[in-house]
Amino acid sequence: MKAIVSNKYGGPESLELQDVTMPVPKPDQVLIKVHAASVNYGNIVLLRGKPYIARLVFGIRKPKFRIPGGDIAGTVEAVGEKVTQFQVGDEVYGDLSSSGWGAFAEFVAAPEKAIAHKPSNLSFEEAAAVPMAGVTALQAVRDKGKIEKGQKVLIHGASGGVGTFALQISKNFGADVTAVVSSRNVEITYGLGADNVLDYKKERITESGQLYDRIIGINGSESISTYKHILTSNGICVYVGGSISQMYESMLFGPLVSITGKKKFMNFMHQQKQEDLVLLKELIEADSVKPVIDRRYTLDEVPQAIKYFEEGHSRGKVVISIP
Repeated sequence: MKAIVSNKYGGPESLELQDVTMPVPKPDQVLIKVHAASVNYGNIVLLRGKPYIARLVFGIRKPKFRIPGGDIAGTVEAVGEKVTQFQVGDEVYGDLSSSGWGAFAEFVAAPEKAIAHKPSNLSFEEAAAVPMAGVTALQAVRDKGKIEKGQKVLIHGASGGVGTFALQISKNFGADVTAVVSSRNVEITYGLGADNVLDYKKERITESGQLYDRIIGINGSESISTYKHILTSNGICVYVGGSISQMYESMLFGPLVSITGKKKFMNFMHQQKQEDLVLLKELIEADSVKPVIDRRYTLDEVPQAIKYFEEGHSRGKVVISIP
């Protein structure tokens, strides 16, 4: 089968399309014909081996997981003898980031717990845009932010992969959402349900004087002091991603600021959970949440897709189509 292979740490140019051995599913795995995948921040960490602490998991000198890609959507081709939830022909989607990656390939063997049945109202490409970004947004909003009806929520970076889901899920929970985006994304953000939109190229988030019960900072560039200034007295700020310097700042000073006051600052990384994929399926089929796709690439164009994603201006998700 064909797959994108990474034999050394580096940029997108280090990736190669190669013929590799077809995977054989273990007793608790399913063999999936991959119809689509998508690009996430974790793919960049896996590709470049940065921040360097990630190499403790991904391999010290070279990538431990040679085929990158976490999100998948496809059709079950075979099932292991211990698999109970799926059968041949089922349409599924899932997140392989906790089970060896491997989505940028024509076939992949995945643990039963890493996948769920695909939302019936989505295409394979649309479904592949959901798992990592959707679950990250859900867990940040529900588990860390504890967002409730009537709260005022600021989502910084609301037009990206995670941000578009965080916005919609927050609205589904009954929050009043202010989205922070660039000029070109104002219209699409209103279309996803934002109550207010701030164009960060035209105004600072502190200028309006509005205070927020919750802030979800997704790949934003604001400091803890800025977010602290616009949080209510019992507010919570959840960092999802961001620059290396911002992540270190939030990890080092976030707990300190949280201990010395009522305002809470926390870093967050998603955990792959099958039950959250099932919940997202239900929200999507109820038309409460929908994926947003920016660009589509083919398997041999994965290097170009990652290069575009790294520029940081994607609107929604970057999807890989594997006919």
